[in-house]
Amino acid sequence: MELLQSFATFISGMGIFSMTWQMYVMWGVVLVMLYFGVVKQFEPLLMVPIAFGALIANIPDNGMVITQAQREVVSINAETGKVEHSTMNDVGFISVVAAPFEEPEVAKLDTSELTPEEKAKYDAAMDVPMTVTEATDENGQLIKGKVSVKGQKAQKFLLVKPEGGLFDVLGLGIKMEIFPALIFMGVGALTDFGPLLASPKALLLGAAAQGGVAFTFLAAMALGFTKGQASAIGIIGGADGPTSIFLASKLAPELLGAIAVAAYTYMALVPLIQPPFMKLFTTEAQRKIKMKSLRQVSKGEKLFFCFTVTIVTILLCPDAAPLLGMLMFGNFLRECKVTERLVSCAQNELMNITTILLGVSVGLTMQGSRFIQTETLLIIALGIVAFAMATICGLLCAQLMNLVPGWRKTPINPLIGSAGVSAVPMAARVSHNVGQQADRTNFLLMHAMGPNVAGVIGTAVIAGYYITTLSGH
Repeated sequence: MELLQSFATFISGMGIFSMTWQMYVMWGVVLVMLYFGVVKQFEPLLMVPIAFGALIANIPDNGMVITQAQREVVSINAETGKVEHSTMNDVGFISVVAAPFEEPEVAKLDTSELTPEEKAKYDAAMDVPMTVTEATDENGQLIKGKVSVKGQKAQKFLLVKPEGGLFDVLGLGIKMEIFPALIFMGVGALTDFGPLLASPKALLLGAAAQGGVAFTFLAAMALGFTKGQASAIGIIGGADGPTSIFLASKLAPELLGAIAVAAYTYMALVPLIQPPFMKLFTTEAQRKIKMKSLRQVSKGEKLFFCFTVTIVTILLCPDAAPLLGMLMFGNFLRECKVTERLVSCAQNELMNITTILLGVSVGLTMQGSRFIQTETLLIIALGIVAFAMATICGLLCAQLMNLVPGWRKTPINPLIGSAGVSAVPMAARVSHNVGQQADRTNFLLMHAMGPNVAGVIGTAVIAGYYITTLSGH
């Protein structure tokens, strides 16, 4: 009898009985993503990990992989000492926001079950006086380490005993800005900034492509998205997956899965999306324009550029520091010529490991119950609008630059303007390929790399601007 009961318990615990229709639909989405990644080879290094992560996210796992453990964020009234509001935060930390008191009380917290490392973090947090009260998680269960405070400085974090599954651990790589920053370091180590330095006016083309970001931001706002959500959707127009993830994790974490999938899907489809717009907004004669060879850029110029851009951009836009700082660091390693082992690691082992973890983490956010919503379809539609508008803005800017008196003698082939959408180096290759369709002797690849690099920098700066101005909206 006991054996039968054990068998019945085993049968009832099978995941097949917990399947929902949304999960089955997501299996179809996974198959489509795998088709693009494996068969069509569109951005396979990220498409395949994202798809497999999404598959895992849509198979009932009894909480071993995906529990999305959450902690309560509490705010204290400085005069009454009472909790005014509380919201859930899935970062894995308790985020405490409160105003200082004149006579703060000292917090009391049961630390008997904390590890030495957790106890040390708690002791460090106790430098600021606090008062502990009870808090519960989304299931109404008492959280050990729950905290509301008096005398606490804003945005102080207290680590509590971790709970949750694999996703809660991997997801910290996104939420704590680790994965996007490491990807940017790898991009910097792989990219030659020489074409941009040889033709600085390419910065204008990279800036012009950000018009797609601005246009989509306004369109998303008109459709009812919040400012934070609209900014994360608009950044898809920058065709920069890590930046999209970085911004969404800060301003619209609830839309992270949809935004990441849209961003990487459109990056992968650059060879299909851009050429029709490039041919529509340029003439045959413009596509045949041949540009003069770029001058050789010295090692000192490249190193000085990395050093200067790091200082200037971070001083002007501190919230872009994780991305731009690591981008310039990776390129500095490449150009200084004395750190070959580090460059190789950044270009290969570290880049590959980070790509796998980033892709799987993004895929694990794509649970059917959260992904299959009307707003997901809107995000996908707005993503293509953002991408198209960014491409068009780059093309038109190049044509306007050719009207400037001082630049008429050395005209720009407008096709390189489309490379301002970032997507290094794929967008530059598309500019080159479309140019060769018009004239097989026309070589635009190196010229297009200038706007391409400028687009990466421009998108990161825009993301930093949004974080600075829209945090809390």
